[in-house]
Amino acid sequence: MYSGFLNVHDILRWLLLLSLVITLAKYLAGWLGNQRWKKTDNILGIVFTSLIDLQLLTGLALYFFLSPVTKLAFSNFGAAMQDANLRFYAVEHFFMMFVAAVLVHIGRAKSKKAKYDRKKFKTAFIFFFVALIVMVAAIPWSRL
Repeated sequence: MYSGFLNVHDILRWLLLLSLVITLAKYLAGWLGNQRWKKTDNILGIVFTSLIDLQLLTGLALYFFLSPVTKLAFSNFGAAMQDANLRFYAVEHFFMMFVAAVLVHIGRAKSKKAKYDRKKFKTAFIFFFVALIVMVAAIPWSRL
C-alpha cells in the first residue's frame, strides 16, 4: 500500500507542476496583457487547487499512516532531528508543502474576491508563484 501511495504522490507531483506552470503562464499573460478574466481562467485555478489538495491528501496519508521514514522519525524525534534525511521528511517537506497549499488557497480566495480582472490575475499569480518557489524548495529532488 505504501509503494502505491508513494507512486500516486510522485505522479501527482508532475501533474501539479505542469498545471501550475500552465496556470502561471496564463495568469501572467492576463495580468500584464490586461485581459478579461474568463471561465477558462477560473477552471485553471480550480484544477490546480484541486490537484494540490489531492497531493496534500496523499502526502498526509503517507506522513501519518504509511511511510516507514516518518514512522522511524516519530519513534525517536530527537534523534531524527540530527539526521538530515529524516528531518527533511518529518519536518521540512511536510511544513513547506503545507505552507504552499495554504498559499494557493489564499491566492485563490483573494483572486475570486477581487473586483477587477487585472487584480484577479495579479493576486493569483503572485500567490501561486510564491507557492511554486516553496514547492520547488521542498521537493525531494534526490529521490527522482
